[in-house]
Amino acid sequence: MFRTLAILLAVPLVLAAQGVPDDYVVPKENPHASAADLERGRKLFQGHCAPCHGPSGDGGRGASLARPRLPRGPDDPALFQVIRMGVPGTEMPAAWDMIAREIWQVTAYVRTLGRAAAEEKIPGDRARGENLYRTKGNCAQCHIVAGQGGSLGPELTEIGSRRSAAYLRASLLDPEAGLPEGFLQVRVVSRDGRRLTGVRLNEDTYTIQLRDLNLRLHSFLKQDLKELHKDRAKSPMPSYRDTLASAELDDIVAYLASLRGAS
Repeated sequence: MFRTLAILLAVPLVLAAQGVPDDYVVPKENPHASAADLERGRKLFQGHCAPCHGPSGDGGRGASLARPRLPRGPDDPALFQVIRMGVPGTEMPAAWDMIAREIWQVTAYVRTLGRAAAEEKIPGDRARGENLYRTKGNCAQCHIVAGQGGSLGPELTEIGSRRSAAYLRASLLDPEAGLPEGFLQVRVVSRDGRRLTGVRLNEDTYTIQLRDLNLRLHSFLKQDLKELHKDRAKSPMPSYRDTLASAELDDIVAYLASLRGAS
């Protein structure tokens, strides 16, 4: 009985010890970069990071990490802090369940991804791709680049630094395979017979706000809706499989991959 009680009392102490203390002083160099640390970092990466960043760090729902220089993590202390704290306003969460040693091990492993990666070779012409983006693809109707365009879909100003060319190509061919976080398609039918399809902007217990496919904003009291459907596996974005020729697809991917914001 006393042993069971001791174990139960120890559990909160173990949980409290998880994470990095607020007063932790980040050293200027990675103190955990041995071969054993790298192997442990690889395993931690595969379990925690690969679902978003890809098994080889070449991007997916998360940014590509297989690059010589990471904009948010130019050195080891900065990369440690990104992993530790996450990136506010993005899909990157804080590593609240990792201790400092584990974060340094992941940091060391991520650095090997950048050193091993060759410059990504992307066929296609960026200039032609930009023209296709604005004309035949009609992408600017729903996406913003450098402040220009519509706001139905995710902003693409820095998409080339956050997604690999392979991910961009797959998204153009099959948009519903990897839906962006926070972009939920909804369909509503009001009690007066109006039918609307759009992207949910906000929702609470009593109301819902959405932006329709013509970029108009709507707000409804839920009690005034006859139907409310949430299409969690649907996207307003069309597939370009039958719209763009193979060479045109190469061009538009080359353009999107070149979008890296101010950098």
